[in-house]
Amino acid sequence: MKIYTKTGDNGDTSLIGGYRVSKSDLKIESYGTVDELNSWLGLVMEYLPIERVEEIQNIQYLLFSMGAQLASKSKEQKRPFQKVSDQDIKILESYIDTYEAFLPKMTHFILPGGNKGAAHAHIARCVCRRAERIVVQLSRVDYVDKEVLVYLNRLSDYLFCLARALTFWDNKEEIKWIPSK
Repeated sequence: MKIYTKTGDNGDTSLIGGYRVSKSDLKIESYGTVDELNSWLGLVMEYLPIERVEEIQNIQYLLFSMGAQLASKSKEQKRPFQKVSDQDIKILESYIDTYEAFLPKMTHFILPGGNKGAAHAHIARCVCRRAERIVVQLSRVDYVDKEVLVYLNRLSDYLFCLARALTFWDNKEEIKWIPSK
């Protein structure tokens, strides 16, 4: 199979099921941004302790399924891929709770950064927030499972905690944002 098909040369592409849409369609923007997020997670994974790698890989698998779900034409379409479930959301919440249990309590907003891994996790968090905004827009005009929105919301919180943990594990100080008076 060749990687190029030439079917998108006029600015349109296919959704799952063969429906053709513009490459500027919100569906394409939504799953494209989820794909971008997934790629950032691949980079973040390079900075993780080995025991945390599977955590990110599981999220990546689910994001791939989420992309497929967003690339489907309607809720009636047969979907041979994993849907985001309440259990997936609970797993993310348990990761967040685990991180919050050992991280210092927050007293201020913090500036993104701390080290390379944390900086990349913060970028992934921002891409996740953008994906969430686009999927919210899509949900106003087309069907989106509610769990997709909840998962993206929770995932950005997870990535914030992960960025803090990466700074903590590296024995670096978080830089507090203290507004000018």
